[in-house]
Amino acid sequence: EILPHEAGPGEVILSKRNELGILSNFAPTPFEFRGKRYASLEGFWQMMKYPEENLGGEPDPRNADPNIKWQFTRDQVANMISFDAKKAGDLSSENMKKLGIDWVSFEGRRIQYKTKIPGEHYDLIVAAMRAKLDQNPEVRKTLLSTGGLVLKPDHRQEPDAPAAWRYHEIWMKI
Repeated sequence: EILPHEAGPGEVILSKRNELGILSNFAPTPFEFRGKRYASLEGFWQMMKYPEENLGGEPDPRNADPNIKWQFTRDQVANMISFDAKKAGDLSSENMKKLGIDWVSFEGRRIQYKTKIPGEHYDLIVAAMRAKLDQNPEVRKTLLSTGGLVLKPDHRQEPDAPAAWRYHEIWMKI
Protein backbone atom coordinates (compact mmCIF):
# COMPACT_ATOMS: atom_id res chain seq x y z
CA GLU A 1 0.00 0.00 0.00
CA ILE A 2 1.14 3.52 -0.81
CA LEU A 3 0.02 5.91 1.91
CA PRO A 4 -1.31 9.44 1.28
CA HIS A 5 1.75 11.14 2.79
CA GLU A 6 3.98 9.48 0.17
CA ALA A 7 2.67 11.80 -2.56
CA GLY A 8 5.23 14.10 -4.09
CA PRO A 9 4.72 17.76 -4.95
CA GLY A 10 1.72 18.17 -7.26
CA GLU A 11 0.61 14.58 -6.66
CA VAL A 12 -2.14 12.92 -4.67
CA ILE A 13 -2.47 9.25 -3.77
CA LEU A 14 -5.93 7.83 -4.49
CA SER A 15 -6.08 6.31 -1.03
CA LYS A 16 -8.97 4.23 0.23
CA ARG A 17 -8.17 5.78 3.64
CA ASN A 18 -9.72 9.16 2.82
CA GLU A 19 -12.38 10.81 0.63
CA LEU A 20 -10.40 9.98 -2.52
CA GLY A 21 -11.26 6.33 -1.93
CA ILE A 22 -14.52 6.94 -3.77
CA LEU A 23 -12.44 6.93 -6.98
CA SER A 24 -11.19 3.41 -6.22
CA ASN A 25 -12.53 0.43 -8.15
CA PHE A 26 -13.37 -0.99 -4.71
CA ALA A 27 -15.72 1.85 -3.68
CA PRO A 28 -19.43 1.09 -3.31
CA THR A 29 -20.47 3.37 -6.16
CA PRO A 30 -23.31 1.61 -7.98
CA PHE A 31 -23.85 2.37 -11.64
CA GLU A 32 -25.73 1.06 -14.62
CA PHE A 33 -23.86 0.13 -17.75
CA ARG A 34 -25.47 -1.19 -20.94
CA GLY A 35 -28.68 -1.98 -19.10
CA LYS A 36 -27.14 -3.83 -16.16
CA ARG A 37 -26.46 -2.64 -12.61
CA TYR A 38 -23.06 -3.05 -10.95
CA ALA A 39 -22.30 -2.38 -7.26
CA SER A 40 -18.75 -1.25 -7.98
CA LEU A 41 -16.21 -0.96 -10.73
CA GLU A 42 -14.34 -3.90 -9.17
CA GLY A 43 -17.50 -6.01 -9.42
CA PHE A 44 -17.79 -5.05 -13.10
CA TRP A 45 -14.13 -5.83 -13.73
CA GLN A 46 -14.06 -9.21 -11.98
CA MET A 47 -17.46 -10.33 -13.31
CA MET A 48 -15.99 -10.54 -16.82
CA LYS A 49 -13.78 -13.45 -15.70
CA TYR A 50 -16.81 -15.64 -14.94
CA PRO A 51 -18.58 -17.85 -17.49
CA GLU A 52 -21.47 -16.55 -19.55
CA GLU A 53 -24.38 -18.57 -20.85
CA ASN A 54 -22.80 -18.60 -24.29
CA LEU A 55 -20.11 -16.90 -26.33
CA GLY A 56 -21.06 -16.06 -29.88
CA GLY A 57 -23.82 -18.67 -29.83
CA GLU A 58 -21.53 -21.43 -28.50
CA PRO A 59 -21.24 -22.79 -24.94
CA ASP A 60 -18.71 -20.89 -22.83
CA PRO A 61 -15.54 -23.06 -22.66
CA ARG A 62 -15.01 -21.92 -19.06
CA ASN A 63 -17.89 -24.27 -18.19
CA ALA A 64 -16.51 -27.24 -20.15
CA ASP A 65 -14.37 -28.89 -17.46
CA PRO A 66 -16.53 -30.59 -14.79
CA ASN A 67 -13.56 -30.50 -12.39
CA ILE A 68 -13.53 -26.69 -12.37
CA LYS A 69 -15.90 -25.18 -9.83
CA TRP A 70 -16.97 -21.54 -10.08
CA GLN A 71 -17.79 -20.28 -6.59
CA PHE A 72 -19.91 -17.42 -7.85
CA THR A 73 -22.04 -16.42 -10.82
CA ARG A 74 -21.43 -13.36 -12.95
CA ASP A 75 -24.45 -11.68 -11.39
CA GLN A 76 -23.20 -12.35 -7.87
CA VAL A 77 -19.80 -10.84 -8.67
CA ALA A 78 -21.41 -7.84 -10.39
CA ASN A 79 -23.10 -7.09 -7.07
CA MET A 80 -19.89 -7.25 -5.02
CA ILE A 81 -17.66 -4.43 -3.80
CA SER A 82 -14.17 -4.02 -2.46
CA PHE A 83 -12.10 -7.01 -1.43
CA ASP A 84 -15.06 -9.39 -1.86
CA ALA A 85 -15.11 -8.64 -5.59
CA LYS A 86 -11.30 -8.84 -5.79
CA LYS A 87 -11.28 -12.21 -4.01
CA ALA A 88 -13.98 -13.53 -6.36
CA GLY A 89 -11.82 -12.39 -9.27
CA ASP A 90 -8.73 -14.07 -7.81
CA LEU A 91 -10.67 -17.34 -7.54
CA SER A 92 -11.76 -17.06 -11.16
CA SER A 93 -8.19 -16.27 -12.25
CA GLU A 94 -7.06 -19.56 -10.68
CA ASN A 95 -9.71 -21.41 -12.68
CA MET A 96 -8.80 -19.61 -15.87
CA LYS A 97 -5.12 -20.47 -15.37
CA LYS A 98 -6.02 -24.17 -14.96
CA LEU A 99 -8.05 -23.96 -18.17
CA GLY A 100 -5.35 -22.09 -20.10
CA ILE A 101 -7.69 -19.14 -20.69
CA ASP A 102 -6.20 -15.67 -21.03
CA TRP A 103 -9.31 -13.72 -21.97
CA VAL A 104 -12.48 -12.40 -20.36
CA SER A 105 -15.91 -11.90 -21.86
CA PHE A 106 -18.59 -9.27 -22.07
CA GLU A 107 -21.96 -9.49 -23.80
CA GLY A 108 -21.04 -12.82 -25.38
CA ARG A 109 -17.67 -11.73 -26.77
CA ARG A 110 -14.17 -12.91 -25.86
CA ILE A 111 -11.87 -10.02 -25.02
CA GLN A 112 -8.13 -9.95 -24.37
CA TYR A 113 -7.64 -8.11 -21.10
CA LYS A 114 -3.95 -8.04 -20.25
CA THR A 115 -2.91 -5.90 -23.18
CA LYS A 116 -0.19 -3.27 -22.94
CA ILE A 117 -1.82 -1.20 -25.67
CA PRO A 118 -5.38 0.03 -24.96
CA GLY A 119 -7.91 -2.15 -26.72
CA GLU A 120 -11.47 -3.37 -26.32
CA HIS A 121 -11.12 -4.25 -22.62
CA TYR A 122 -9.57 -0.86 -21.88
CA ASP A 123 -12.41 0.86 -23.73
CA LEU A 124 -14.97 -1.05 -21.64
CA ILE A 125 -13.22 -0.08 -18.40
CA VAL A 126 -13.09 3.59 -19.44
CA ALA A 127 -16.78 3.53 -20.40
CA ALA A 128 -17.72 1.90 -17.08
CA MET A 129 -15.64 4.50 -15.20
CA ARG A 130 -17.50 7.25 -17.07
CA ALA A 131 -20.82 5.64 -16.11
CA LYS A 132 -19.69 5.55 -12.47
CA LEU A 133 -18.72 9.23 -12.70
CA ASP A 134 -21.93 10.30 -14.44
CA GLN A 135 -24.22 8.41 -12.07
CA ASN A 136 -22.52 9.26 -8.76
CA PRO A 137 -22.40 13.02 -8.07
CA GLU A 138 -19.97 12.50 -5.18
CA VAL A 139 -17.51 10.78 -7.53
CA ARG A 140 -17.69 13.75 -9.91
CA LYS A 141 -17.24 16.24 -7.07
CA THR A 142 -14.24 14.34 -5.70
CA LEU A 143 -12.56 13.93 -9.09
CA LEU A 144 -13.00 17.63 -9.87
CA SER A 145 -11.55 18.53 -6.47
CA THR A 146 -8.22 16.99 -7.51
CA GLY A 147 -7.80 19.80 -10.05
CA GLY A 148 -4.49 19.59 -11.86
CA LEU A 149 -2.86 17.19 -9.40
CA VAL A 150 -1.19 14.08 -10.73
CA LEU A 151 -3.23 11.11 -9.50
CA LYS A 152 -1.23 8.16 -8.19
CA PRO A 153 -2.37 4.64 -7.23
CA ASP A 154 -2.51 3.53 -3.60
CA HIS A 155 -0.72 0.28 -4.37
CA ARG A 156 2.40 -0.78 -6.22
CA GLN A 157 1.82 -1.72 -9.82
CA GLU A 158 3.90 -3.71 -12.23
CA PRO A 159 6.09 -1.37 -14.31
CA ASP A 160 4.47 -2.62 -17.52
CA ALA A 161 0.96 -3.08 -16.13
CA PRO A 162 -1.78 -3.35 -18.75
CA ALA A 163 -3.34 -0.01 -19.68
CA ALA A 164 -6.73 -0.86 -18.13
CA TRP A 165 -5.06 -1.50 -14.75
CA ARG A 166 -3.80 2.10 -14.52
CA TYR A 167 -7.07 3.54 -13.19
CA HIS A 168 -5.34 6.65 -11.88
CA GLU A 169 -4.24 7.56 -15.41
CA ILE A 170 -7.74 6.90 -16.76
CA TRP A 171 -9.22 9.27 -14.14
CA MET A 172 -6.76 11.97 -15.22
CA LYS A 173 -7.79 11.55 -18.87
CA ILE A 174 -11.47 11.70 -17.93
